[in-house]
Amino acid sequence: MPRSIGRIGILAAALALASCGSTKDSTDKDNASKPAATATTAKKDASSLTVAFLPKQLNNPYFTISDDGGKKAVEGAGAKFQRVGPSEATASAQVPYINTLTTQKVSAIVISANDANAVAPALKKAADAGIKVVSYDSDTAPDARQIFINQANSEDLGRSEVQTLAKQINNEGQIAILSASANATNQNTWIKFMKDELTKPEYSKMKLVKVAYGNDDDQKSFQETQGLLQAYPDLKGIISPTTVGIAAAARYLQSSKYKGKVQLTGLGTPNQLRKFVKDGTIQAFELWDPGKLGALAGYAALAISSGEITGAEGDKFKAGDMGEKTVGANGEVLLGPPTVFDKNNIDDFDF
Repeated sequence: MPRSIGRIGILAAALALASCGSTKDSTDKDNASKPAATATTAKKDASSLTVAFLPKQLNNPYFTISDDGGKKAVEGAGAKFQRVGPSEATASAQVPYINTLTTQKVSAIVISANDANAVAPALKKAADAGIKVVSYDSDTAPDARQIFINQANSEDLGRSEVQTLAKQINNEGQIAILSASANATNQNTWIKFMKDELTKPEYSKMKLVKVAYGNDDDQKSFQETQGLLQAYPDLKGIISPTTVGIAAAARYLQSSKYKGKVQLTGLGTPNQLRKFVKDGTIQAFELWDPGKLGALAGYAALAISSGEITGAEGDKFKAGDMGEKTVGANGEVLLGPPTVFDKNNIDDFDF
């Protein structure tokens, strides 16, 4: 799951939420199996294009912000914007929407995948019908899209989450992870690097006891937080790399005996977590600017569906006030580094 985003610059949070988006390792095999992109001899006028955003779920504040950024980019260029999606972030929930958009013959589908593989067959059919596919926040299988808008370097983000929590608990104690869904590509990629970071000698006194899943549902995430603390009374910290999860966990901690004793970090928006930072429930958390992430996805969709680019490595396109962006290996376009929010700077941001 709009706030003002103009002052923030390019940020890389999360939640999502974090609900909080994902990276696949680049391989020659992935590049070879990717749908062939063909150059267009004449660039299509933006007014003839329709760009459809398909987030993980519609009722997620993170995606409301990101997709509003996409809408501004698309409509600002004179193209038509459409937004559809499920109310629950389940593996197969997005497939009927992909099929409908294919029937409608939209110019581009911009998707944050709940499950990288579950949506792939439908996206490939869309590509066969001439529709361009751009993933953002959470990637699809690489051979099911042309471009992936990645919010941050996944390895850096996963490792920094552990580093942030470690400082708060003095590198010692039991910790848990409260993720979104078990199939979320971005969450699983970050968690992989979190686990690897924890193998370093400086974290030898920290122990990951459980990875719980709140499915980007507020009530389930709240209950999973409660369950973690009941099952592990000596828990010292929680990482929740999803905007829905971290907000629900903060709400539980705020009204419990664990406030100030169990540290919480992860990916969230400043407006969502400001009160929890100010009352000491959360010391620090991270996120990129979701509005800019959505805008970058919108600009990429316009560029590839108009014929300005093909999605090949080295292609360049204009992304509004973010300047010129370059398509990297395996179709990846990187937004930029994350920002750490704490009591010293959180009032400087409004989104």
